[in-house]
Amino acid sequence: MISLEDYLAKGQTTISNMLLDHYHQLGLSNDEFLLWLQLFRFHEQGNDFPDLREIAAIMGSDQKEIYHWLNQLLKKNIIKLDAKKDSFGKMTDYYDFSGIYGRLEALLKQQASKQAAQTNEEKVRNLYQLFEGEFGRPLSAIEYQRISQWLEEDHYQPELVQLALREAVLNQAYSLNYIDRILLSWERKNITSKAQVEEEQKRRKKQFLQKDSLQQEEGPAPKIPMHNWLEGE
Repeated sequence: MISLEDYLAKGQTTISNMLLDHYHQLGLSNDEFLLWLQLFRFHEQGNDFPDLREIAAIMGSDQKEIYHWLNQLLKKNIIKLDAKKDSFGKMTDYYDFSGIYGRLEALLKQQASKQAAQTNEEKVRNLYQLFEGEFGRPLSAIEYQRISQWLEEDHYQPELVQLALREAVLNQAYSLNYIDRILLSWERKNITSKAQVEEEQKRRKKQFLQKDSLQQEEGPAPKIPMHNWLEGE
């Protein structure tokens, strides 16, 4: 039975769980990744160019298989074989492990971009459905095109268009022209988010209350009228 002292003396090899989660998506087979782990283990122990015969014995594999898997790691830019001068000025070979991290970063960025695109597509679908729900009817082809122009040509975020729709509905103005006036007004004021819309609504309310307070000293609190976007500020 192995003692705790012998166990601890062997040391630990630490790698990110992110590599364990995604090595297959990087195009690595189980055998290729296990070989990478063995090479990395020796690197962590200070041996940057281990004897492949020793690794073959550890993995219980034929040396030809080890060389094949190593060649695959090199072809896939998972590792690189390089050379450097040691402390005596002698050139020595070593394995560079940075390739796998570059591949992993590129993979994660690609996945994040794909997820963002899918999320945006879902928001757009929900936006069209919201318009039809508020209008109480299917949208016409021209209305679909108008909304699409807001998103693709004017680059309004779906959330901002949704807020403009809500503003129009509160004013009982079921018109894309009316919504367009809202969006243009926000664009001129560099309003691009929900928080900024809410801040602008607070500003208008405060402005109205201040204006009304000049007209009457006493009496009940005034009723805040809806903003007419067709009249501007």
